[in-house]
Amino acid sequence: MGSSGISLAVACVVCWCFCSMEASHVVYEDLQSISPTLVNDELKPVYHFRPPRHWINDPNGPLYYKGIYHLFYQYNPYGSVWGNIVWAHSVSADMINWKALDPAIYPSQPFDIYGCWSGSATILPGDKPVIVYTGIDPQKRQIQNIAFPSNLSDPYLREWTKPDHNPVIDPSDSAVNASAFRDPTTAWYTPHDQHWSLVIGTRRGSRGVAVLYKSKDFVKWTKARHPLHSAKGTGMWECPDVYPVALEGNQGLDTGEVGAGVKHVFKVSLDETRFDYYTLGTYYPKADKYIPDANSTDNRNGLRYDYGNFYASKSFYDPAKKRRILWGWANESDSANADKDKGWAGVQAIPRAVWLDSNGRQLVQWPIEELETLRHKHGSVKNRNIPSGTSFEVKNILTAQADVEVTFEVGSLENAEAFDPLYATDAQALCAKMTAKTKGGVGPFGLLVLASADQEEATAVFFRIFKAQDKHVVLMCHDPTRSSKREMIYKPTFAGFVDVDIEKTNKISLRSLIDHSVVESFGEGGKTCITSRVYPSIAIGEQAHMFVFNNGAEDVKVSELTAWEMKAPEMNDDIIF
Repeated sequence: MGSSGISLAVACVVCWCFCSMEASHVVYEDLQSISPTLVNDELKPVYHFRPPRHWINDPNGPLYYKGIYHLFYQYNPYGSVWGNIVWAHSVSADMINWKALDPAIYPSQPFDIYGCWSGSATILPGDKPVIVYTGIDPQKRQIQNIAFPSNLSDPYLREWTKPDHNPVIDPSDSAVNASAFRDPTTAWYTPHDQHWSLVIGTRRGSRGVAVLYKSKDFVKWTKARHPLHSAKGTGMWECPDVYPVALEGNQGLDTGEVGAGVKHVFKVSLDETRFDYYTLGTYYPKADKYIPDANSTDNRNGLRYDYGNFYASKSFYDPAKKRRILWGWANESDSANADKDKGWAGVQAIPRAVWLDSNGRQLVQWPIEELETLRHKHGSVKNRNIPSGTSFEVKNILTAQADVEVTFEVGSLENAEAFDPLYATDAQALCAKMTAKTKGGVGPFGLLVLASADQEEATAVFFRIFKAQDKHVVLMCHDPTRSSKREMIYKPTFAGFVDVDIEKTNKISLRSLIDHSVVESFGEGGKTCITSRVYPSIAIGEQAHMFVFNNGAEDVKVSELTAWEMKAPEMNDDIIF
């Protein structure tokens, strides 16, 4: 197990799909079924995106075209475990209410006959979309193909055409590992040489590599002399993403933006840890090189989009609202057999707007504003003290399907526990050692969600404050160790540190999205994000409760709390299902 990773040994032994995708790219023939009688909706998320049944994973090539948002995603139309992968396709006017279309891309030619894996979309001049995706050929090689809309006047882009000159990038022409060569990025245009550029993830031994390809016409692609970026000891790089962010403000930038006032984000999904990491740095288009900032850690101890169950993410530029939007996949945490029994597996996290924090050291992520249209009846609390060792319940809404925002005020930091520097790069281990039940000095304080009335079953979302040598350290945790009475469920603690000067503000904010089996949290305005999948056996539906708790020695005050019950969005699946 890496210092910040999930135990792959444990995960793979019990068939949880956190193990290597090279190991888990297996069709479970005995678990495939299209029978709708298998679908169990008891814990299915309501306002997070997913189709009614079967397996989903990576979000692919999201784009905005003629007033319509498009989400493509990896989908198994025959079962609720990985296999038979196609590009499912749904459309929306707001990224909250969706209508399903026929699959955009599915195995049909020798260059993708064994699967249409992840990829990205690019908008070419003249408002012409194109998809570049990884296909699996008869030799089980991972090759890169393109597809174009069959009818550009159709805003729904219902049909796509694969040209006969596929594949456009063949690993045999590039001296790369054909079994680890996938997930092309959105392409960007570099005016100085009049070329398009894109990146494909691979590895050389234990070194993660982003192979750069260039093209003048989007048909003939040539491998650059050197990778755009690489890093030792990181293993296979899946689903790379490269994009600019503005140094000031929260407006997004189109993928090709460079120059003054711009910093670049380089993100990879590490196959060995199943987390998404990113660095901030500078892209040099004339040198075809990305260089991380000196203070941006470029390994498994680096920054993450999300410190929980969030993987294979993909961003895109939304020109309608001038923002960068991030999609990510939250896999199940129970077994493949359990997924088969319930008839569905995987959800997409709520799409997030992304921008550079004002401190310049990290990104900030926040649920898109459109999500607030689902807010229904609500309850609120102001200026309520939470004495040490106590809790109170948030009532009068369906808390199994909720959006809650709360600001905590810390009265004194004198009793903050000493911070052990051994955990400086392993917040997850610190949270596992000091769970919500472990009494502390300042904290743990936060929320108990999807909780039974007696709190014996609950998922804790909390903060704990430590005193380091020269500052206070704020830990944010998801603790699902008591989330279910069921056995054979993977219940890892997830955690990250929050970059906030708690001595100066004495306050810290939390937003949690609770959706039956999903808990998605945003600390201090989205500086630290954590997603968990949980499977309560008691706290289901109307039997789910929510509490605010304080298990620290110091009293804590809720300055303000508002919890909304969330309505179900429109999910029209009549076309595809």
